Amino acid sequence: MRLVINEPVASMDQPYARRWWALLVLCLSLLIIVMANTALTVAAPDMTQDLGLSSADLQWVIDGYTVPYAALMLLLGAIGDKYSRRGALILGLVVFGGGAVAGSLVDSSTGVIAARAVMGVGAAMIMPATLSLLAATFPRGERAKAIVLWTATAGLAIAAGPLVAGALLRDHGWASTFLINVPVAALAIVGALVLVPPSKAGHHSRIDYVGGLLSVIWVGALVYMIIEGPHFGWGVKAVTAAVVAGAALLAFVLWELRHPRPVLDVRRFADRRFAGSNLAVALFFLAVFGAFYYLTQHLQFVLGYDALETGVRMLPLAGAVFVGSALTGYLTPRIGMKITVTAGMVGGTAALALLTRVDAASGYGDFVLPLVILGLAIGLALSPCTDAIMGAFPESELGVGGAVNDTSLELGGSLGIAILGSVLAGSYSSHLSDAASGTELPGDALSTAQDSVGAGYAVAQQIGAQAHKLAEQAAGATDPQQAAQLKAQAEQLADGARQMTQSVGSSFADAVAHTSVVGALILGVGTVLVAVLLPRKGAQAAEPEAGQDDEAQQPAAELATK
Repeated sequence: MRLVINEPVASMDQPYARRWWALLVLCLSLLIIVMANTALTVAAPDMTQDLGLSSADLQWVIDGYTVPYAALMLLLGAIGDKYSRRGALILGLVVFGGGAVAGSLVDSSTGVIAARAVMGVGAAMIMPATLSLLAATFPRGERAKAIVLWTATAGLAIAAGPLVAGALLRDHGWASTFLINVPVAALAIVGALVLVPPSKAGHHSRIDYVGGLLSVIWVGALVYMIIEGPHFGWGVKAVTAAVVAGAALLAFVLWELRHPRPVLDVRRFADRRFAGSNLAVALFFLAVFGAFYYLTQHLQFVLGYDALETGVRMLPLAGAVFVGSALTGYLTPRIGMKITVTAGMVGGTAALALLTRVDAASGYGDFVLPLVILGLAIGLALSPCTDAIMGAFPESELGVGGAVNDTSLELGGSLGIAILGSVLAGSYSSHLSDAASGTELPGDALSTAQDSVGAGYAVAQQIGAQAHKLAEQAAGATDPQQAAQLKAQAEQLADGARQMTQSVGSSFADAVAHTSVVGALILGVGTVLVAVLLPRKGAQAAEPEAGQDDEAQQPAAELATK
């Protein structure tokens, strides 16, 4: 047996024997690109302190990964279809690993942002390749089960990122959260060569590079607008990005409608199953990433858990994702994706609704049930949607299908952090202003504390340190009158520090509750829309295009029941 497998699945007489091992490689590749974002939320405080990052710097350290990742997926997915899906996966892992090495070595905000952008380019190659290789490697009767495991891995990565980062940060610096990706990427590259069969479109005409470039422009500008506007204000940059995104999207749609071989046939969105599945994926990750953004902050800053303890406490989410995925693998072929997806979205809405009860007295126990319900909801809803999206594309466009699914996911996640993050920041600032009114605070302490919950606690600590210093001066003063004045000032500052600490915690808890209301409303309205769009079980799917296999247009979960 050759060490490197070079025989495509299409030329094999029977199903590929090591396909489940191949799936393990694909899931491992998926794991590191999702963890690259979730781990950073835990490493951010150490990185901020070490590099002296401003709030704007930190935001772009996080989002420097997101913009190229979301913008490039569709074009790179099409290129992978034409030339080599496995090649795209391996090249993406090399680029991703190189960016991770660079990120661990730099010592400036610009360097970290650039390294994260390189990792985003690698992720844009990896993500669609994992789904297209999965679809090409597995026979149709098993594809739905494989996608269940792929989706469960994505859910695991969301929770595993903080856990792994927290464990590393116990004994190492923030650079270790970059370096951990390197051996995993190397292992995935070897696994891809040994276990994943090569794959590309059997026939593929010239790539629609104009359509691909327009997709890069409109998606990139849209993500940039989503990031820039809510966080930095709707100035010239955000408005310009909005105009560019709208114009490029219109040009993209018009071009694709006229092109004989478009990079993405936008007519697919007229199919209710396809449109509903993409909407569900986007809305779900809007809720999940938005909730994850503020839950990790609450666990770390308000409840006082360190990075590792925070990661451990997110594990109920990961476990519930696996349970939900197992349930959907059993239920979807029997009752149809409309019911399982709608049930999952109702569950996600209920989880966010439970978080509206958070207040200053809430402990970790109040978060366990929402985390479990949210995890179950992810498992129930996302696998059938991903299966339906991939099933809408013929073999020659599996990379594009994976890119469409992943772009919906990434746009939803970006919107979640932008919308819910903006609501969270505004609500926290307003509540803190009300809670701290009447409290004697030095200088601009209140305005600084309103920037973020971390800044709020930092201000309280600084005031407390000033109080301690004055108390020491009072104890050493020889003049009784001076000692009394210093002692009074120290007591006033100490009281202000205590009140600030209480105000920050209660204000952030109130902001979490308020933001959860907004999230639940968005997901609730989305649930109704998705339920209307998705056809009932047994409804006729969209007619396949001329010259394409009928089965290529149907989700694998339905084919498995035939």
